[in-house]
Amino acid sequence: MNIHSTINRRRLLQSSLVAGAVMARPLLPGANAAPSGLSPKGLGRAAWVEMLMKVSEPVIANLAAQQLKKNMPVEAQKGHETKRAAATHLEALGRTLAGLAPWLAASGLDSAEEALRVKMAAQTRKALANAVEPTSADKLDFTVATQNLVDAAFLALGLSRAKNELWDALDTTTRERFVTALQSTRKFKPGKNNWLLFSATIEAFLASIGASWLPEPIETAITAHEEWYQGDGMYGDGPKFHWDYYNSFVIQPMLLAVLDLMKPFDARWEGHRATIMKRAQRFAAIQERLIAPDGTYPPIGRSITYRCGAFHHLADMALRRQLPVGVPPAQVRGALSAVIQRTLTPAGTFDNQGWLRIGLSGHQPSLGETYISTGSLYLCTFAFLPLGLPPSDEFWSGAKVDRSACQLWSGTDLPADHAI
Repeated sequence: MNIHSTINRRRLLQSSLVAGAVMARPLLPGANAAPSGLSPKGLGRAAWVEMLMKVSEPVIANLAAQQLKKNMPVEAQKGHETKRAAATHLEALGRTLAGLAPWLAASGLDSAEEALRVKMAAQTRKALANAVEPTSADKLDFTVATQNLVDAAFLALGLSRAKNELWDALDTTTRERFVTALQSTRKFKPGKNNWLLFSATIEAFLASIGASWLPEPIETAITAHEEWYQGDGMYGDGPKFHWDYYNSFVIQPMLLAVLDLMKPFDARWEGHRATIMKRAQRFAAIQERLIAPDGTYPPIGRSITYRCGAFHHLADMALRRQLPVGVPPAQVRGALSAVIQRTLTPAGTFDNQGWLRIGLSGHQPSLGETYISTGSLYLCTFAFLPLGLPPSDEFWSGAKVDRSACQLWSGTDLPADHAI
């Protein structure tokens, strides 16, 4: 599929990204219909870009126009709407940014994709400025709810994933406001679980930009997760093991991000990298094998409404070019494509205005825990991290390779899987 023809067909370059207007309807015609580039046989890069825009553009465009709070619905469990409204807009921004950022920093694109990237990056910078502008109708509060700690960390992660394109391009006043906002989350004390990594990620990002930072949250998070390692590439979410996707949603990608950010400032943690990476590669192999021939995966554990974000870790390892031996990048492209297809194209996934709705395969509001709201759902963008790789990379240019489950269930003789 040619990305130029796909983008022109969908009029992406004539969307609000160019005009500066807020979307009153989905970016793509038919919010609940699968774009033509999506099929069970896999997605090409053009269709990935198309779907990432479909998901992320309403958040970024509305915030850039100071209309996010006005236009974004707050779907939540009955009776929890008001409480979730205090945090949902920062959730939407932080999570969208963390998934979108690698593509905003991508290079080597063709002219049409590059034009779209440049315009989206400019609009994202405008959205970021509005998020901390005191007079903005969409000024976000980082201290009103404990959930703010989580999404301040995702926002910091996103800024670190496109530092040159986003953080360095913001004006001095906006950067100072973000530093203050991020430091203000220190009022929240994280629980003894994956939340330790939210404080650690914020402090590591502050260190990376030359702002005042605290070493204790970083030391606590890394030390605790070393103690909580359960074996075979998986950590407990706290002292006990939980069969869910939090090793992927948060734990392993953030451990690696903290190590990356701290490398120039605290070399002692580099001694942990080889061990943490070995575990990360094992878990990436497990994640690839979890994806069934039809693109489904076990609907186990909490926060399942994050949809394809369940494979944040696999996507991150692809972006890092650190996939395990025996799992080629093109194989992961097909696996992630299948998951994106299964979780983002069913009828009911988007409302009539293009906003995500609670569910795993369509609209399934009963799947949402009491902490889930509309903004929470944008963690699904994390599956799109490999768009940060250039089109020439093996992930995109390599010949199609069936994922492990397809090969095994079709009778292919593969080597046995082994624990580490």
